[in-house]
Amino acid sequence: MDTQKPPAVSNVTRIDHPLVQHKLTLLRQKERSTSSFRTLLAEISMLLVYEVTRDLPLTYKEIETPLASMRAPLIDGKKVVLLNILRAGTGMVEGMLRILPSARVGQIGLYRDPETLGAVEYYFKVPGEMADRDVIVVDPMLATGNSAVAAVDRVKTANPRSIKFVCLLAAPEGLLNFRESHPDVPVYTAAIDDHLNDHGYIIPGLGDAGDRLFGTK
Repeated sequence: MDTQKPPAVSNVTRIDHPLVQHKLTLLRQKERSTSSFRTLLAEISMLLVYEVTRDLPLTYKEIETPLASMRAPLIDGKKVVLLNILRAGTGMVEGMLRILPSARVGQIGLYRDPETLGAVEYYFKVPGEMADRDVIVVDPMLATGNSAVAAVDRVKTANPRSIKFVCLLAAPEGLLNFRESHPDVPVYTAAIDDHLNDHGYIIPGLGDAGDRLFGTK
């Protein structure tokens, strides 16, 4: 894992593990079937969350093994919350739950205004008592950054212990936009692509993640 800092952008970590990069290449291929896309997205997300949770605080508890007693580490605080930015974030959450099966799952519904490219919220639901929870906001693409900014704006009103944003791909424009609004929130991504096109899609990218995940294109 390394930290990649494009001009004027900090607090961005690119997860360059060979398995992540290999699977991301497969995911980008346009001939990939819906079933294969889902499987790869879940697998990559499982690998990403392993790295993203590396610094979760631990506490120690006395336990009994079959042979002896010991002080053993456990994650400190209440359970992690995976915040799914609907709808494409669903595929990432499913993968992350494979190794965080007890995580809580929040949902935020946002759609992109086709003219302004701004994010419009239509749904928000998170667990109660967020103060001691660590929130991981997930969305495959950080393109314009408007949805990510809006999602984190909303999450901050719940006052969680910490917030991180995780995506597969990020565009430099989106990273700059996100940093301007939330310089305190770390961003984790598998790749930083070249630019956005006139329609706000990441180039070279992988197309519309939601359409490819659900087979709706």
